[in-house]
Amino acid sequence: MAEESWNEARLIPTSGISGAEEQERRATSALLAVMTAVPDFSRAMLKPLGVPAGKVEAYIEVPFDLNGRRIYPDGLIRVSRGSKQWTALVEVKTGKNELNSEQLEAYLDVAKEQGFDALLTISNEIPPTPVQHPTKVDKRKLRKVAIHHWSWSLLLSTAVVQKEHRGVSDPEQAWILGELIRYLEHPRSGAMEFDDMGSEWVKVRQAVNASTFRANDKGGVDVVARFDALLRYASLRLGRRLGTDVTPLLSRKELADPALRPQTLLSALESEGVLTGAIRIPDAVGPLHISADLRAGQVTCHTDIDAPRQGRPQTRVNWLIRQLKNAPDSVRLEAFMANSRGRGTTEMLGAVRENPSLLIADPKRDIKSFRIALAAPMGSKRGRGRGTFIDSVLDLSDAFYMDVLQNLKAWSAAPPKMRDENVEVAEVGSLSSNALSSQDGPLRSTEAADTAAE
Repeated sequence: MAEESWNEARLIPTSGISGAEEQERRATSALLAVMTAVPDFSRAMLKPLGVPAGKVEAYIEVPFDLNGRRIYPDGLIRVSRGSKQWTALVEVKTGKNELNSEQLEAYLDVAKEQGFDALLTISNEIPPTPVQHPTKVDKRKLRKVAIHHWSWSLLLSTAVVQKEHRGVSDPEQAWILGELIRYLEHPRSGAMEFDDMGSEWVKVRQAVNASTFRANDKGGVDVVARFDALLRYASLRLGRRLGTDVTPLLSRKELADPALRPQTLLSALESEGVLTGAIRIPDAVGPLHISADLRAGQVTCHTDIDAPRQGRPQTRVNWLIRQLKNAPDSVRLEAFMANSRGRGTTEMLGAVRENPSLLIADPKRDIKSFRIALAAPMGSKRGRGRGTFIDSVLDLSDAFYMDVLQNLKAWSAAPPKMRDENVEVAEVGSLSSNALSSQDGPLRSTEAADTAAE
């Protein structure tokens, strides 16, 4: 038998998964075991929840009694540091299975009764914002017990970034974390990528195209929530490749009031037919803005960059062109003039390469900033693959970052040059002061004497 057909032994095998229940049990056990074995990874996951550093213990299917019935949360995590402990129950879903409100509320009751700190849920659901939970529960049950959520995409991205970019202190622990990554990336693990815009997508898209969509229409809330989930998934996906924390960009008001963001999206969808959002990438010149125009059937990515504060307008345009040497000619440039309102001068990069003056509306006015944009046809299907909305957004955002954003650097002024005091001046003017000054060039001793004599 050829060795190519042999299955290599794995720490966390995918063979033998017979159904959803076995899939969830294996995923729970694998994840929690790795968290106890790889402190760097568990710390990366738990620190954002406000959990102090300490020894991590984990258990699966811990039994509890609640109102005369036996219930079994999928797992339990305990972090100990000295006499202090942080304990959370864990509920896990894989595949397309969604979290259940009634089940979560029962676990919250158990956590309160036992004096535990939190309930941690894990599923393929991606909430619109980090502060939101994908499942609604009775808020009264959250007075003494916190509820947190991890998506499998977040777990996989954090594991990859930790292993490949931040590093794991122990080589054997790095191998263990690599086995978890290998397992979660396997289709049979149940840890899925974001792959569906929801059952209301087609209906809402058609209504927007016909200009009959209204912000209070059924299905609108689900579509804008899934669009924000797509932005979070795009951030995790890009961050996994860059090895850094890429996050959706939200205003302070949107972070403080989670209801504000969907209202803004629904209003724009009704009036303009667009879905918009932005991604923050550390050390990039600006956010990566994403706009999906459902009426025009087009997705656009853009970023803004300040122009140099010195030089003629054409010098500033050339400064930008040099940074876009790897960008396609189809990139659209827009130049905004100082002390002006409204839209700026717009041209395609290919034309501006041939004639930079095309971006200059008035040679006597300074250019204050540029907008660089790249557009592509928008997919219409709700799932994943060719011709889908999700892939058209992901593909364009990746291409825009690779060809444009990662190559842009902000302008900085050159430091002032030291004046060379040894440079000779050809002749001292007849009206020069008899007293020597720093504004005068160096004089030969005889010339100084002659000048003094006069």
